[in-house]
Amino acid sequence: MRMYNSFYRKVAFGLGVDENIPSDPLEWAQSQFSTIPKFSWQGKIPSEKEMREKHGERIYQDRKVLRKKFKNDKKKYKAEKQKLRIKTGQHFYESNELAIRHNEAINGSSPVFERFWHFWGNHFAISEKDFLPEYATGPYQREIIRPNMINTFEDMVREATISWAMINHLDNSDSVGPRSKYGINSRETINENHARELLELHTVSPEAGYTQEDVIQMTYVMTGWQYKWSQKKLETGDIWFNFEHHEPNNKTIMGKTYKADNKRELFNVIKDLVNHPSCKRFIATKLCRHFITDYPTDEMIKPVIIAWNKSDGSLPEIHKAVIKSAFEHSDTTRKFQKPETWILQMARMFGFGWVPKPEKMKYNFDKEPSDYQTQIESNLKELGHLPYRPQQPNGWSDFEEDWLSPELIIRRLIMASKMSNYGVSRKDNLIKTIIEKNFDKPDQIFKLIEKQDKNLFSNKFATICNSSYMLKA
Repeated sequence: MRMYNSFYRKVAFGLGVDENIPSDPLEWAQSQFSTIPKFSWQGKIPSEKEMREKHGERIYQDRKVLRKKFKNDKKKYKAEKQKLRIKTGQHFYESNELAIRHNEAINGSSPVFERFWHFWGNHFAISEKDFLPEYATGPYQREIIRPNMINTFEDMVREATISWAMINHLDNSDSVGPRSKYGINSRETINENHARELLELHTVSPEAGYTQEDVIQMTYVMTGWQYKWSQKKLETGDIWFNFEHHEPNNKTIMGKTYKADNKRELFNVIKDLVNHPSCKRFIATKLCRHFITDYPTDEMIKPVIIAWNKSDGSLPEIHKAVIKSAFEHSDTTRKFQKPETWILQMARMFGFGWVPKPEKMKYNFDKEPSDYQTQIESNLKELGHLPYRPQQPNGWSDFEEDWLSPELIIRRLIMASKMSNYGVSRKDNLIKTIIEKNFDKPDQIFKLIEKQDKNLFSNKFATICNSSYMLKA
C-alpha cells in the first residue's frame, strides 16, 4: 500500500510521538466509525438540558427581576447583572465545551471521527447570536450532531432541524401559519429563516432550482415547531409541535404535493430532500472540499455519491468513501488547514499542553473564570476562528482564500512562537520522529529548520508550524 504520511493530517490531526504508524492507513481511518467514541474528558460535561436551564435562569433573572428592580438605577443594575453572569457561567461554559472538544481531538482514540464531527458541526452551524455560543452550541453538537454520525444523513437532518438550538437560531418559534387556528386571528405570520436554510445550506442547495414559492411552502410545513414558552422558562422550554400555529392544507414543494399531516409533514419532506440528487452532490462536494481540496473533481466526488446510494445515506459509509477518496488523491492534492485544525494538529503531534487540566476547570460560580480556564477560547479568538461563533448560518469557510489574509497568517506566526512554551518536547530526535511520521517530504522540512539557530527551539518550532508543509495537508 502507498504511504502518504500527510494523510494522517488530511483526515485527522496527525500522529503524536508515542503513536505507532498504522500498517494500513486506510483501514485505520475507516475503522473509526463503527461506534460513537465516549468522551475521555474527566471534567464536567453538562447536558443540553442543564445548559438550557442555566440559560433560562440568566434570561429570567435579567428580564423579570433585575430590570424591574433596578429600572431607576443603571449603575446598580450593571453590577447585579455582572453577578448574574458569574452565577450562570456565561463566560465559562463555552471554554469548557472547547476543552471537551479539543481533548478528544488531541488525546482521543478516534481522531478521524473527531475531524468529521467538526465538519458536521460546522455544516449544521449555529451562528453567533442570542447567547447560543455560551449555552447551546457545544451541547447541541455533542448531543444532536455526534450521536447521529453512525446513523443516516436523513436522521441527522431531522434531529438537527427540530433541535432547540437550531429552532432558536433560525427563529422558527416566531413562525405562525396565517391560516392556522391561531394565525387567523393574529397579526403574526411566517418566518422563512429556518425553511430557507434547510433548503439552501443543509440539504439540496440552490442547485436544485427551488423557487421563492418553494421556500414559502417549506415554511408552512415547518410552522408549529417551536419552544414551549412558560413564564419561568421563557424561550428555553422544550421543543414541541404546536398544531394551533401550524398552517393547514396541502403543501407543494419542488413539484411534489404533500398531504396535510401535522408534524409528520416535515419528516416526509426531509426524506425527499435528502434523497434528491442535488443534495447528494452538494454534501459530497462539501465533504471533499473540506478534506481533499477546495475544488474537488468528479473523480473525487462520484465515489461518495455511489456509497450514499448503495447505503441509503449511511453516514459511516459516506465517511469511508470520503476517506478513501482523500487517500487516493493524497499525492496530488494539499488542503489548507483552518486555524483550529492547524493548532490541534500541532498539539497532537508535538504533545504540548493545549487543553487545561480537568481538575483546573472546576468552576464555583463565584467569580469570573481564570485566564487558564479560558486559554483555548482566547487563543482561538486571536487566530480569528472560534468554532462555536461563525458569523453566518453557513458556518466557517472551507476555502483557502478566506484564511490567507496577511493579518491571519501573522497571527499564526505569533501563535506558533507562543505555543513553543506550552510544554513542547525540545529533544531533536523527537522532532525528527514527528516530522518523519507526519509529512510526505521530511527532508525538505529538515532543510528548513537547519537554517535556524540550533539553540533556539522556538524558531525551529515556529518554522515547522508555519511552513507550507504544515499549513496544508
